[in-house]
Amino acid sequence: EVGALVFDIGSFSVRAGYAGEDCPKADFPTTVGLLSPDEVSLELDGDKDKKGGKVYYIDTNALHVAREGVEVLSPLKNGMIEDWECFQAILDHTYGKHVKSEPGLHPVLMSEAPWNTRAKREKLTELMFEHYNIPAFFLCKTAVLTAFANGRSTGLVLDSGATHTTAIPVHDGYILQQGIVKSPLAGDFISMQCRELFQELNIDIVPPYMIAAKEPVREGAPPSWKKKEKLPQVSKSWHNFTCNEVIQDFQASVLQVSDSPYDEQVAAQMPTVHYEMPNGYNTDYGAERLRIPEGLFDPSNVKGLSGIWDQGTPNSSEEHLGWGGTQAGPQGFSQLSPVTPSHSVGLSQSPPMSPSGSQLPPVIPLSQSMRLKLIASNSTMERRFSPWIGGSILASLGTFQQMWISKQEYEEGGKQCVERKCP
Repeated sequence: EVGALVFDIGSFSVRAGYAGEDCPKADFPTTVGLLSPDEVSLELDGDKDKKGGKVYYIDTNALHVAREGVEVLSPLKNGMIEDWECFQAILDHTYGKHVKSEPGLHPVLMSEAPWNTRAKREKLTELMFEHYNIPAFFLCKTAVLTAFANGRSTGLVLDSGATHTTAIPVHDGYILQQGIVKSPLAGDFISMQCRELFQELNIDIVPPYMIAAKEPVREGAPPSWKKKEKLPQVSKSWHNFTCNEVIQDFQASVLQVSDSPYDEQVAAQMPTVHYEMPNGYNTDYGAERLRIPEGLFDPSNVKGLSGIWDQGTPNSSEEHLGWGGTQAGPQGFSQLSPVTPSHSVGLSQSPPMSPSGSQLPPVIPLSQSMRLKLIASNSTMERRFSPWIGGSILASLGTFQQMWISKQEYEEGGKQCVERKCP
C-alpha cells in the first residue's frame, strides 16, 4: 500500500508526483542541456546529471546557466520517446531530486501520446521493470486522462500543447483511433507568429542572460542597456531556447482569444496591454493581441501557411462529429476518417474538453445543429495539468488496483503484456 507515482511527460514540460495529490510535485522543462563530449572532462560543477558518459543539465535552474558547449535537445519527437538515454536521465533526475524515494517502492502510471507505437510502449515497459525495478506499471493515453480529470469517460478532447493540437474522441475510457485529428497549429506556432511580429516591428529579443544593466526609457524609445562582459560562447540552440522563453512570457502576458468571431475593427478597439522586454524596450500592444491567437482557429490570414497548416482547430471538431468542416482543404483534416455513426451519436451528446496545454482562454465554435456542452476549467493550472490530474485520480481509485501490470505478470508474460492490459 505505497503511493503510486504519476508521470506526464509532454513536449514542453515534465509533470510528476504522487497519485491522490491535487497537483504534481515536479514541473520542469522537458528540454535538457547536453554538454559536448570534448567539454565533459573540464566540467566540475555539481548541478548536472550523468548518463552513459554524457553530462545532462536538467530542470529550470541548471538549464538557465549560460555555459560553453551546451546544446539544447528534447528526448521526445512528435510526443513519443526518441532519445532513450536522455529520457532515462530525466527519470533519474525526477526520482533523485523531486520524488526522493527508491523507484522500486512505487507503482508508476505514465501518460502516452494517443498515437504511440507498440514497439515504444513495449520498450518503455521493459525499461521501467528491468532498470527501475518498479512493482507495477500502467500506460494511459493523455486524452483519456484529461477526460477523467473532468469527471467524464466519454467526450471529445481538444488538446492544444506545444507542438500540436489534437481533437480526440474518447468513448467509455477508450480512444477511437480512426477518429484522431491532428494539427501542427499549437503553442510553438503561436511563438513563431510572435517572433515574426517582433521582426516586423524591429524589436530585438534580448534574453536576460546577456543583460548586465538597463536604463528606464520612455514608451517606444530605443532600449538603453549594457551587455554583460565575458559572456561564454553559448550554442545557438541554447541561445534560441532563452529567446523562446522571452516570447512565451510575452504570449502569456499579452495575447488573448477573441470571445466573438474575429473582426479587424473590433480588434483595433480592444484595450491595449503594456509589455516591457528584458532589455527595457516597452510599448503597448493592441489588435495583434487577438490577431496572433486567431491563427489557431482560422489560419487563412496567416502569411506563409500552406498544405496541412491551413487547417484550424474548429474544423477538427467539426470533422470529428460529422459536422463536415467547410474549409477542409485537400491536405487538411478531410483526409482523415471521421468517427463511425454509432459513436458519433454518443459523442455528440458528450462535451468537448478544453485544451489541456492551452494557456489561452478556451473558445470553441458550436454547430447550429447540435447542443454541445464545453467543459473547461477556469484555472489555467488545472488545464495545464489535466492529464496529470486524471492520472492522479485514476491511480488512487480502489477499483483501478487490479488494472496494474504487476512485476509478476511482466515476468510471466514479458513486455507484450502492455498491449493486452493498457488499451
